Amino acid sequence: MTMTTRREFFGLAAGAAGFFSVDHAWADATSPYDLVTTTDRARILAAANRYLSEQPVTVTASTSPRSQGGPHDYFSEGDYWWPDEKNPDGPYIRRDGFSNPANFDDHRKAMVRLSLIVPALAAAWELTGEKKYANHASEHLNAWFVEAKTKMNPNLEYAQAIFHLNKGRGTGIIDTLHLVEPARAATVLANGGVLKDAPDIKSWFAEYLEWMRNSKNGQEERDAKNNHGTCWVLQAAEFARFTNNSDVMTWGRERFKSTIVPDQVAADGSLPLELARTKPYSYCLFDLDVLGTICQTLSTPQDNLWTFTTPDGRGMRKVVAFMYPFIKDKTKWPYKHDVEHWDDFPNRQPTLVFAGIAYGNEDYITTWKALNPDPTVPEVIRNFPIRQPLLWMEKPQTHKKG
Repeated sequence: MTMTTRREFFGLAAGAAGFFSVDHAWADATSPYDLVTTTDRARILAAANRYLSEQPVTVTASTSPRSQGGPHDYFSEGDYWWPDEKNPDGPYIRRDGFSNPANFDDHRKAMVRLSLIVPALAAAWELTGEKKYANHASEHLNAWFVEAKTKMNPNLEYAQAIFHLNKGRGTGIIDTLHLVEPARAATVLANGGVLKDAPDIKSWFAEYLEWMRNSKNGQEERDAKNNHGTCWVLQAAEFARFTNNSDVMTWGRERFKSTIVPDQVAADGSLPLELARTKPYSYCLFDLDVLGTICQTLSTPQDNLWTFTTPDGRGMRKVVAFMYPFIKDKTKWPYKHDVEHWDDFPNRQPTLVFAGIAYGNEDYITTWKALNPDPTVPEVIRNFPIRQPLLWMEKPQTHKKG
């Protein structure tokens, strides 16, 4: 286990973009950026160097005969939907928590791949200043969002379809959660002046954000009560940040305070809607990280979501405090075990380092360092979308990240 020294911990400056320490008069010896750099430098560069040889793969590389969209339309099928043994030719039926391996997920795999490659390359550029990393990240982003032959259409009309039931659902918008960290990476590269085709990439994200806000599917997902609604807010927030849409960012802060916390957080900090699922542990970890990343990307000195509480005391501090003992020691989990992948969690949950800095909690940071940063199980990777916390930190004495 790699321990956080007291000098490292108490030297953390309140310089991480989007959140602010609240419990200490911090010294300026070591910044959050330097903490993450020290922890992650070797893994970032190792991953980025591997990815330099990986060529872009977008939605146009594969198709499904069950999709009602065209070659540039993202298509996926609902994870937990299976053929009905009693009616083999009828609509699929739901088996919550059990993923159907026969469903089409090539496009989602390609998007997850993008979410692994581009942030690692952007983080490597941030660390080294070597243009080869920025150039290769730009190549992947160009293929997905600019190049006419390979780009994805800026909508999710055909995401998480159900065979013989519908062509796509609002639920499917959770799939583009894997564009959140690429958008953050693109922001870092654009602000550094090294993102090729930056205006066109921003234009794609602006158009997609408008589709999320105005389409039937988008509005249904926005209003979801559980982690789906949380993921919608995080996506909107980060895409708005990338495209300089301050109105949507302001809306996201209010949504977090007026709807997300009141609807999802119990008095003890638990997440009842996630605890009710067949994979309660991993869903609680997942929603914890989405909530924490919303706080990270939207907080301002005047409106700090890390410290926000409802009149009855519910807020992010309680959520982290509730989950932390079960991340540190999963054997203490008092609820039912997940039906799949129980042994594969937790990972290096980014909310631990974000909250550790925001709340001045040394234990959170020490535990974050000790956890696995690079899971290899595909289903686990899919539920662990924020993997490069360096991109979410303000680099001291350099250009701002936006």
